[in-house]
Amino acid sequence: MAEAQARLARAPEDARCALCDRPLGQAVEQHHLVPKSEGGTQTVPVHPICHRTIHAFVTNRELAASYPTMDQLRARDDVARFLRWIAGKPPSFRAPTRRRKAR
Repeated sequence: MAEAQARLARAPEDARCALCDRPLGQAVEQHHLVPKSEGGTQTVPVHPICHRTIHAFVTNRELAASYPTMDQLRARDDVARFLRWIAGKPPSFRAPTRRRKAR
């Protein structure tokens, strides 16, 4: 429970999502640039929908090997398409996140 509360801590009013650059709302999650399972420790604040989208499109192994920065993630076609779609949505916007089809 404490971990979930820390993960959903309120951000400062001027804080922005590391993925979509929209203002952060009340719910904020911390994304490990390199997943903890792959040895990463650095985190960045993201919207819950942005966090779910990252993990729906990219495996932890791929994050560590090919996408350890937000710029690299934003350059992916599927993430770029998501960013265009989410751009005009309010900070608290929620929607189901669909996983990509199995390879």
